[in-house]
Amino acid sequence: MLFIEKSYIQLYITAMSNGQLIDIDARTVRDWLQRGEAVLVDVREAEEYAEERIPGTLPYPLSRFDPHGLPGEPGKKTVLTCFIGGRSAQAAEQLIAAGHAQAFQLDGGLFAWKEAGFATEA
Repeated sequence: MLFIEKSYIQLYITAMSNGQLIDIDARTVRDWLQRGEAVLVDVREAEEYAEERIPGTLPYPLSRFDPHGLPGEPGKKTVLTCFIGGRSAQAAEQLIAAGHAQAFQLDGGLFAWKEAGFATEA
């Protein structure tokens, strides 16, 4: 694992087969979203997503995850999230296995988002 810190941005990069999983801290993800630079994809199941989520996230449950159908927008980073990071890491592995060079995930997921004091919705 490689750790990079630049100003307040923290990136944790883990090599996975032929690609990289890049953990992005909650503040950086929030900033990307506010600037319209990223799309946040929640891989938790529908019941969990309905209970509480980060505003603006797109639901794409891991149980039906297809790396070729991943929602996103051209020119924007797609960041995966779940509750603490386990399922988003599994989704990232699938993306990399499907040929993506890298996959971003919210480090610590929804839990870290809330710990940072950022709003959620139900």
